[in-house]
Amino acid sequence: MSKLYQAACEAIDKEKEGLRNISRDIWEHPEENFKEVHAHKVLTDYLEQLNFPVERSFVLNTGFKSVVGSSDDGPHVAVLCEYDALPEIGHACGHNLIAEVGLAAGIGIRAAFEANGKPLGKVTVLGTPAEEGGGGKIDMINAGVFKDVDVAMMAHPYPFNTDRLEALAIEPVTVQYHGKAAHASLMPWVGTNALDAAVLCYQNVSCMRQQMKPTWRVHGIISNGGAKPNIIPELTELEFYARTPSKVELEQLKEKLTVCFEAAATATGCTVDVNWQGRPYLDIIKNNTFNFLYLNHAKSEGVDFDTFGPGENPPSGSTDMGNVSYEVPSLHPMFYIGGNAVNHSREFTALTGSDDAQPYTLMVAKALAKTAIDIYTKPEVFKKIKEEFDKAPK
Repeated sequence: MSKLYQAACEAIDKEKEGLRNISRDIWEHPEENFKEVHAHKVLTDYLEQLNFPVERSFVLNTGFKSVVGSSDDGPHVAVLCEYDALPEIGHACGHNLIAEVGLAAGIGIRAAFEANGKPLGKVTVLGTPAEEGGGGKIDMINAGVFKDVDVAMMAHPYPFNTDRLEALAIEPVTVQYHGKAAHASLMPWVGTNALDAAVLCYQNVSCMRQQMKPTWRVHGIISNGGAKPNIIPELTELEFYARTPSKVELEQLKEKLTVCFEAAATATGCTVDVNWQGRPYLDIIKNNTFNFLYLNHAKSEGVDFDTFGPGENPPSGSTDMGNVSYEVPSLHPMFYIGGNAVNHSREFTALTGSDDAQPYTLMVAKALAKTAIDIYTKPEVFKKIKEEFDKAPK
């Protein structure tokens, strides 16, 4: 076993300059969801340079996959890469580092196959575009990509180290109120004020928070409040995000919010269109066996969960990796990259492109590779991971 671990780690170290350069190149060319043309090219070119077979434009124009080994020899592990950026502030969520981790883990796993003399199973390095609001992994799920996958893994940069992300299910909604325009001074009584409906809607949601569970989140904006002050607004629009710790609770919250939206229309004489996106990001189904396996390997690689741990109440966000976790057992650790800047800030953008982040990124990649090696070589552990997944509520 130690021979396979060593082979994986040495292969990752051998490619550390190339991996750093790929990550930096993606960081220097930020592309929003579904537009990751440059990232797609440099990632697939790099894999081909290392003699990995590559299928470009897989499912999505900027998706890809690289497969080594066969399921006839053992489990199928998918290592996922993300590489889209945020508007205006670039790689403020560090997806360039997620891509680097995925490549590095794939390199390490292939090296373990070679050290073993034959593949231990199958590994797919999977390029999944558009995590930032686009739901690229949902498209891949719908295309059947995960039907023959046994486990999936990735890792995400963060201000802390943690073996799991307590991800919230999320679904956006757009609410439009339709009224009737009139001169706001001359004859306002002939109008129907859609802005009043929007303001009342916002207040309804705010009032409902007292009866919301502490773990639920609703945040929103009035994205269209009317045209001019002297015109009674005939059309207004709000956008909300609804988040809960589970898929079931998300449906409960949506019902409550819909009542708030409709009540504002009734009170003001407007009509309302409520448009839920229909592609929710789901919570990540926990798999303690999988998480603890990674945790032990991460500690052995020097990942510090004490000094740079999240504390008792780790912050949470949402990800389409949650949807993958409903399909197969999934691992989504978060890792510290050398500073206390928070995701989606310009400070975090600077950190994700710095050399300071590289040692932490490679430590985590090695831990993922070693976790995969255990899944290939320890049937009892793999069986336990699958059993825990099968028993989890979905």
